[in-house]
Amino acid sequence: MMNRRRFLGAGIGAALAAPLLGSPVLAAGGPHVLTATDVHVKDYPTVEAVRWIGETMARETGGRVTIRQYHSGQLGRESEAIDMARFGAIDMTRVYSGALNNAFPLTQALCLPYVFDSVAHMRRAMDEGVGRAVLDGFAKRGLVGLAIYDSGARCFYNARRPIRAPADLHGMKIRVPVSDIFIRMLRLFGANPTPLALGEVFSGLETHMIDGAENNIRSFHSSRHFEAARYWSQTEHSYAPDVLLVSQRTLEALRPADRELLLDTARQSVAVMRRLWDASEAEARAAVSEAGVQRNDADLAAFARAAQPLLAEYRRDPAIDTLYRRIRDLA
Repeated sequence: MMNRRRFLGAGIGAALAAPLLGSPVLAAGGPHVLTATDVHVKDYPTVEAVRWIGETMARETGGRVTIRQYHSGQLGRESEAIDMARFGAIDMTRVYSGALNNAFPLTQALCLPYVFDSVAHMRRAMDEGVGRAVLDGFAKRGLVGLAIYDSGARCFYNARRPIRAPADLHGMKIRVPVSDIFIRMLRLFGANPTPLALGEVFSGLETHMIDGAENNIRSFHSSRHFEAARYWSQTEHSYAPDVLLVSQRTLEALRPADRELLLDTARQSVAVMRRLWDASEAEARAAVSEAGVQRNDADLAAFARAAQPLLAEYRRDPAIDTLYRRIRDLA
C-alpha cells in the first residue's frame, strides 16, 4: 500500500507538473482513476456513499472512470485534504463543513449554533436552495461542491459528568474541530475549547489531556470514544453537515459526458447516504447504550440563549444573515 508521504509527494509533484505537461491520462486515452479521501472508517455512511458513486461511474462508463478511496484518514487530516484537492494532488474529498469556514465563508451559516432544529429541517434546507447556494461558492477557489451529506446532531460527551446546562461545562477541556465558530461557542458555554484532529481525540481522552468532546453519535461509536467517555449529553448544539468536493482541475479534465455523469451521480448519492445514515445512527445509539454509556437530555433553550451573542455577531454579515433567514423560514 502506498504510504501517505509517498502519495503526497507524488500527487503534489503531478499537480505542479500538470499545467506544463498536460494530463498524461488524457494523452494516453486511458481510464481515469479518481482519488477520494475521508477521515472516517470504511463502513461510515459518507465513505459508502462515495463508494456507490465510484461503482456507478465504473458501470456507466464501462470502467473508464473509477474511484479509489483512502478512508480512515490514510492521507491525513481534513485541512490537508482541502488543500490537496484545490491543487489537484487528490481528486475528491469529504470534509466537515466546520473545516471550510475560513476559506469558504458561506459554510459558516451551516455551522452556527441552533440554526437547524432537526435532521429533517437540515435536509429540507439543503434540498430547497440553501445547499446549492453554499456549493456554488466553492468554484472561486479551485473546488467544485458536489453534494452535502448529513452529519447528525452534534452533542457533548465526556468522562466526568452529565451535561444538562452550560454551567455543567465550566472548567472542562472539550475537544472541538479547528473552527472559530466552535471554539467561540464553547467559550460562551464556559468550557475550555481544545482544537484537535479527530484522530487525536481517543488518546486525548485516555491521557486526560481533554475531558470530553462533541460530535454525532455515529462518530462517537465508530471512533470508539465511548470506551473512554461514558457520558453522552443530548445538547444538539449543531447539525453542521459534511461536504463532498472535487478538484476543479479534475472535473475540467474529464470528458463532458463523464463530467455531467459525475455531477449527477453525486447528487443522487445524497439519498444513498441518508438511508445509510439513518440505519447506522440507530445502530450506534443502541450499541453505546448497551455498552453502558449514560445518556441524558439537556436544556436546549439554555444552550441556545448562551450561544446568542455568537449568532448575532455572524449575522452582521449580510450574506450569512440571508442564508440564516432562508434556513429559519424552512424550520
